[in-house]
Amino acid sequence: MRPDILFPLFADITSLKGVGPRMGPLYKRLCGPHVVDMLWHLPTGLIDRRYSPQLKYADNDRVATLTLKIAEHAPPRRPSLPYRIIGYDDTDQVTITYFNVKGDYLGKMYPTDRPVVVSGLLERYQGGWRMSHPDYVLPPERAAEIPPLEPIYPLTAGLTGKFVRKTVQTALAKLPDLPEWHDPHLLHREKWPDLKTALTSVHENPLSDTGEENAARRRLAYDELLADQLALAVIRRHHRAAGGHSLAGDGALQKQLDESLPFALTPGQRVAIAEISADMAAPKRMLRLLQGDVGSGKTIVALFAMLQAVEAGKQAALMVPTEILAKQHHAKLNQFLKPPGLEVGLVLGKSRGAGRQTTLDALADGTLKLVVGTHALFQEGVQFQNLGLAVMDEQHRFGVQQRLQLADKGSGVDILAMTATPIPRTLTLTAYGDMDVSRLADKPAGHQPIDTRLIDMVRLDEVIEGLKRQIAQGAQAYWVCPLVEESEDSDLAAATVRADMLSERLPKNPLPLVGRVREGGAPPTEAVTTVSLVHGRMNSDDKDRVMAAFAAGDIKILVATTVIEVGVDVPNASVMIIEHAERFGLAQLHQLRGRVGRGSAKSTCLLLYQGPLSIASKDRLKMMRETEDGFRIAEEDLRLRGPGELLGTRQSGLPEFRLADLLRHQDLLAMAHDDAQLILARDEDLTSERGQALRILLYLFEKDAAVRLFRSG
Repeated sequence: MRPDILFPLFADITSLKGVGPRMGPLYKRLCGPHVVDMLWHLPTGLIDRRYSPQLKYADNDRVATLTLKIAEHAPPRRPSLPYRIIGYDDTDQVTITYFNVKGDYLGKMYPTDRPVVVSGLLERYQGGWRMSHPDYVLPPERAAEIPPLEPIYPLTAGLTGKFVRKTVQTALAKLPDLPEWHDPHLLHREKWPDLKTALTSVHENPLSDTGEENAARRRLAYDELLADQLALAVIRRHHRAAGGHSLAGDGALQKQLDESLPFALTPGQRVAIAEISADMAAPKRMLRLLQGDVGSGKTIVALFAMLQAVEAGKQAALMVPTEILAKQHHAKLNQFLKPPGLEVGLVLGKSRGAGRQTTLDALADGTLKLVVGTHALFQEGVQFQNLGLAVMDEQHRFGVQQRLQLADKGSGVDILAMTATPIPRTLTLTAYGDMDVSRLADKPAGHQPIDTRLIDMVRLDEVIEGLKRQIAQGAQAYWVCPLVEESEDSDLAAATVRADMLSERLPKNPLPLVGRVREGGAPPTEAVTTVSLVHGRMNSDDKDRVMAAFAAGDIKILVATTVIEVGVDVPNASVMIIEHAERFGLAQLHQLRGRVGRGSAKSTCLLLYQGPLSIASKDRLKMMRETEDGFRIAEEDLRLRGPGELLGTRQSGLPEFRLADLLRHQDLLAMAHDDAQLILARDEDLTSERGQALRILLYLFEKDAAVRLFRSG
């Protein structure tokens, strides 16, 4: 249960004075549903209103606070024209303008018989001074209400900065005096204030260069990072403490697989297999991440681990995020396992009937040792006789909770998670702080480099002609667009429009159907489709159908949005065209490029860009030409765009931080990691006085799942 002391902070945001049911949806869209979300909604800048010049000596294009007398009002002759007010001081005059004025409120705000204080942006216009819609207009006796330094908050349509600032102050008033969870020596060394002082300071003066403000910002970042690292450490400890089994096989099945492979394992694969094997042979539970670039051979490494589980008398399951990927892995693993004579089962969410029941019965009685499936694997109806190893492919698609659910299908289940998303080393702690990490840095033998070229969009016709020639020679191609449909405020080519255009420009049925045989030996029943479309708004059945047809060669050009970033393996696809490449992140471009270069044919990636390019865009695209090293690309992407943009936070598996900046606070992340280990070593169940305060920290940052793993106390 969340501690009582935090109840005011987790009250609905509509409980704040001035928010209510009408404004509530706007605030929830802006920052979140609770009062505490308002506190985490930090300012991004500052308006300095201390500049109070006489008009004659004022700077152009600067926020100024002026004391004026009003000479006259000039209402518009038509409603579409601006309302003008002439004000002056002892040195010059200024025209104050308002647009879309209704009623006579300006006459009351700007009386001609007494001075007013106005604050807003002062500009030169047609030889004179102008101020449009001042932010503040007050009589001199209330001038103190104008903040000398005013924080700027991110906004959403319907909310003004003044309104958000007022709501933040209301939320700050709700902040209780929480017990201190940091070590006193750390607070003294870093000169960090308490939480309430830090939050108040950052909201009132976010950009001050004084030591106190800087310390306040770092303290808040550290609070969030410590909560994150402590939660990960608790989950890891819970996994280890659940007890494991030594899965040490005799190596016979692995030896048969190794000898039958049509290729040699890379040194990196051999190291990863050895690390995983040692983990599985140990009596504790394995929790390891296999991080490998696109095409680095993670599946084979996982298969060696699955065979070790079978040798040790256990079952192994491979879970993947989509049905089409599950089918592809199922077919591939069965092909590899012909020499050892093992069969791999398949469990999908939608499959029904006798075949599915036969598979489930074989898993339950232990006759089926290996299975591939989607999230359907951890549904209630799926029972294992003796699950020893759970492998999760594209682990960032599955949360910690799903990982624990699959592990609960057996006793002391070892977990191997895999990802093709290169996470920079500097961020591994945040994404996978609860796991040991193995990396595959080298490419399999025979891998051909992908020819990456930058092409201006003005040469689109040349690109299409080149694509015609490639298709005529039997190639398949991806064409990636960043949007699904045209929008009024965007000049990006929509996938739907591009698919229609390519369908018109490219010949139908470029390959003769004679001699073409579909999978399973059946003759083709329909003509080859030159162009098809797949995007995120399609339902999963339609999406899978199109992807399967592309994999079978029945579609020659697949126009797509980024849904194909993590997708099926199509060795015949040798051309990747990415439209408006300047709009994509480096790591995302790298993931997309990794869809080609999987077969024997030489592959090409064309990055189409719309000039002129910014310096950052030029750097990104230049890096794509220089290297295929996903880890180097991820580090550069982090440097150029920051962690919030990296691949899109949700896609990359990185947690979203509200207060910490992973580029600026890397030293704090390392500190938090070490501190979390030390805390649990000294106070395993967080029952001490500081431990109880740390529980409040975990609840404050909504790490409730981690707190629930503690024994009561």
